[in-house]
Amino acid sequence: PAADRPQPRHDVDYGDGMTVSVGRLRPCGVLDWKFTVLSHNVIRGAAGGALLNAELLRAQGYVE
Repeated sequence: PAADRPQPRHDVDYGDGMTVSVGRLRPCGVLDWKFTVLSHNVIRGAAGGALLNAELLRAQGYVE
């Protein structure tokens, strides 16, 4: 993958509209990590996308 991804213009339809793309993950001295997230919310809606992200973070053990 390219280092400058995700980009809305190029990646908005990745996964047919129900995908979260994460990129540009890098360490940060202040915030631990910096990253870029692109979430397509036309099908599910913005609130549903936020819930989907929260469920994923919980399933992966990032939040309790």
